[in-house]
Amino acid sequence: MRDLAVASIDVVRPRLCRGVRLAYDRVRDAHVLLSPESVLVLNETAAAIVARCDGATPVAAIVADLGAAYRGVRSEEVGDVLTSLVNRYLIDEGTVPGRPDE
Repeated sequence: MRDLAVASIDVVRPRLCRGVRLAYDRVRDAHVLLSPESVLVLNETAAAIVARCDGATPVAAIVADLGAAYRGVRSEEVGDVLTSLVNRYLIDEGTVPGRPDE
């Protein structure tokens, strides 16, 4: 199981995995992550996090952006959401400076 440690929030730049996209499902009235094998219905918090996962923005900046928009944002909770999505192969860590892309 992967864990996006809080210590790595300055270097990890999460992005959607290949074949995964964020969409709004009008029937469910919710954002969803669509992959070839599944649909994951996101709550508003998770949707706000995933919407910022562009592969260029480090987790620390995502946390700061969310903190400017919402009260009580904790980096540990953002890391927990991202870790869960990484472990489901919906989000990958993106480009980490100093490590060649895999």
